[in-house]
Amino acid sequence: MATSVRGLLLLALLAGCGARTELPVCQVEGEKRECETICGKGVETCVFGKWEGCTAPRPSTTIPIGVTIRDFSASHPDMEELSIGLDLGIVETNLGSDGKPVYAGNPTTLTTSGKASFDEWYRDVPGINASTSFTLELASGPGAPNLYQFNAPDFFPIDGQLLGNEGNPHNFHFTLEMQIPFRYVGGESLTFRGDDDLWVFINDRLAIDLGGVHATESRTILLDDEAETLGITKGEVFPFALFFAERHTSGSNFYLETTIAEFDVCPK
Repeated sequence: MATSVRGLLLLALLAGCGARTELPVCQVEGEKRECETICGKGVETCVFGKWEGCTAPRPSTTIPIGVTIRDFSASHPDMEELSIGLDLGIVETNLGSDGKPVYAGNPTTLTTSGKASFDEWYRDVPGINASTSFTLELASGPGAPNLYQFNAPDFFPIDGQLLGNEGNPHNFHFTLEMQIPFRYVGGESLTFRGDDDLWVFINDRLAIDLGGVHATESRTILLDDEAETLGITKGEVFPFALFFAERHTSGSNFYLETTIAEFDVCPK
């Protein structure tokens, strides 16, 4: 039976008084319509006034994301930097045309030595760095199935590899680059906690800036709050890029937490 005009007015009044009652988003019980995720298309059904049961394939509960790690020697001008501290503004607010951060120092910053050295961080440069692939696996737990985490309080993914530990207990002095599309559904959040440098770009625009050689720092963003600044629209697919650097031998930790579920990691 269709909702009466009087009933609609009552629902509106309740909503105005702080009630959480919502108007139905579909009207015909059993009606079907097309739905989609980043992994493909499916069909959802009108059940008690709400669209439910989308059959589109979804990313798995574990999200394995391939990243590139580049190893540097301690002698690199930007590694073991004597200046310590949070160093915001190392990079421009938009990625370059090649998908890499653009150096913003003029001509240097507190913890970096200049454009030429910084441009080596996320590019393969023979004789300067060595690179390898690594899988950063985001996993959800039974208590929070919609929250994906990667937690490494001692993050040393290339111990004994590439350029070696250089006499240290771990292989410090490396960078990490992640590039992957995701679908913005609405309501997602992203938190990073760690050291040293960390930049997140969404739709090629800077979303998190934690540059510098620093102790553990943390930032959280709510994508809905930043949607206009980032130029993102619900239901559309956008590039996600994360750039990390470990530059000092005092420690290394990396914690990423997000409710972004639709990264482009789909069942085969």
